Amino acid sequence: MTAKWIEAVTGSLGDKKDYRRLKERQKALPSPYRETAEALERYLMVIGVVDGTTLVDMCRDLIELIEGAAANATPVRDIVGEDPVEFIETFVASYAGRQWIDKERTKLRDAIARADKGAGTT
Repeated sequence: MTAKWIEAVTGSLGDKKDYRRLKERQKALPSPYRETAEALERYLMVIGVVDGTTLVDMCRDLIELIEGAAANATPVRDIVGEDPVEFIETFVASYAGRQWIDKERTKLRDAIARADKGAGTT
């Protein structure tokens, strides 16, 4: 019972354990792959993926991609291309999880809809 209450407040304990294991795999990557994985993960944290399970899935997929590239000695630029922001934005768009900005987008749309409805009543 207590574990369910804690998870309701802090998120899935299983996700946290999975995330810690992924961080260990990330630390084990050779340079420059480790730095690439860290930079991509940092960006995921900044854009604010709300769903912890989705974030863990994204991190897992990134680690697997970068581990494979490291094993094959694939250059980092062959992974992320010339624009790493475009790479990670496209990567994030392929997941169904919510982001913090989604709430703000909804608020903006709702505010404009309310304003638009109110415009005809004056």
